[in-house]
Amino acid sequence: MTTILIIIVNLLVGVCIGLTGIAGFLLPMFYTGFLGMPAVEALALSFVAFFVSGALGSWNYFRSGNLDLKAAVLLSVGSLAGAILGVHLNLLIPETMIRLLLYLVVLLSGISILVREAAAKRRKAVNSSSDRPSISGTKGCLLYLLLGLSTGAVCAASGAGGPILVMPLLTTMGFPAHTAVGISLFDSIFIAIPSAAGYLSAAQDMASLLTLLPLVVLFHGAGVLVGSRYAVRINQGLLKALVASGSILIACVKLAPLLAELF
Repeated sequence: MTTILIIIVNLLVGVCIGLTGIAGFLLPMFYTGFLGMPAVEALALSFVAFFVSGALGSWNYFRSGNLDLKAAVLLSVGSLAGAILGVHLNLLIPETMIRLLLYLVVLLSGISILVREAAAKRRKAVNSSSDRPSISGTKGCLLYLLLGLSTGAVCAASGAGGPILVMPLLTTMGFPAHTAVGISLFDSIFIAIPSAAGYLSAAQDMASLLTLLPLVVLFHGAGVLVGSRYAVRINQGLLKALVASGSILIACVKLAPLLAELF
């Protein structure tokens, strides 16, 4: 039954990522909160899935002209180093604190989605390629490297994935929404590589993980492909609102007993 649930959830989350570029942060929540899986194993499976969705999703955005490679590469170099740091920090923190961090990130992510969607409706602005910020000089490159370093560390330590933190920051900097999604998906590949390797090497039940990994890759990847194909036909605003509302509800339910236990 557990295996079937893992297949279904990876497929559904993959579809959501293909449609909107977000929702990956629900995977570690599902593994730890509902299956009771140890945090290290949960994050190992999650980051393998994030690698798959990042690779497939960013390729689709590249083909459609919505991937700024210069910004994406600079950001990803920083994220690669940040993710290594984030994994080491995570492995030093007690598991209860890891769960608390994960649930808080999910809660804040859900709120962030709702706030961003509301702001987008108020602006009713149409972004174009001319809106893209230029990347020039040492200061410009350093900004992207530092942004990647900080977001990579937070994502790797918490299991947030990448797009949920990086995408709103990029849109605030002036990138069009679709370009921001494409860059953040590309960036998530380089967060996922050291994160998946680090958590897999620290996992206690490697035999079970090796059994589940092919299923995660296959069904999560299939979900991303299906979601990408039908993204233009779905009301993304409504879907994001549903994902955000569900995330907030789940995070609150999981945070309440954890906070009571700690305090």
